[in-house]
Amino acid sequence: MTSFVVEPQAIQDAVVAALGDKIKSIDIALGEVTVVLHHAHYLEAMRILRDEPTCRFEQLIDLCGMDYHSWRDEVWEGPRFAAVSHLLSVSLNQRLRVRVFCPDDDLPVLPSVNDLWAAANWFEREAFDLYGIVFEGHPDLRRILTDYGFIGHPFRKDFPLSGHVEMRYDETLQRVIYQPVTIEPREVTPRVIREDNYGGLH
Repeated sequence: MTSFVVEPQAIQDAVVAALGDKIKSIDIALGEVTVVLHHAHYLEAMRILRDEPTCRFEQLIDLCGMDYHSWRDEVWEGPRFAAVSHLLSVSLNQRLRVRVFCPDDDLPVLPSVNDLWAAANWFEREAFDLYGIVFEGHPDLRRILTDYGFIGHPFRKDFPLSGHVEMRYDETLQRVIYQPVTIEPREVTPRVIREDNYGGLH
């Protein structure tokens, strides 16, 4: 049985034909197609990508949160939070990256795609836990990686490296307790080697 590879341009053409004005932008980079969707059409567009005969993305491979608070050390002009999904069509042997931005930075909300792909369940919980993105319609949206009493969302770029609280075992109370972080913030500076001829270099 011979396998076939779908050219990225053909994938892009199929996605454009299927989604039309639901697309904000679409491009090809490094042989991969990335489509950015309007948040208002996100759920409908994802359903089309799954069901349209020319797309048939039956599998959700991954869904993760993104924080563009600072992007490549530059000022970011667009919305701060986004969800990025990777879709796979086994039947058509093609892949697609989908990005959608949350319209509100203070309360990032997107519709859940859990009803379209069951695999989204844990992925959306992870994005909620780490980035604070709320997925409306998710059947069980709660933290999945951090503790129940964890404060904040640790993958946000403005989250302090040392966190807000630390936990330790208290001998007197004989239980684990939370208390404010006692670690002093510090900047880790890489060691600079100033020796002449280091490693045989001149």
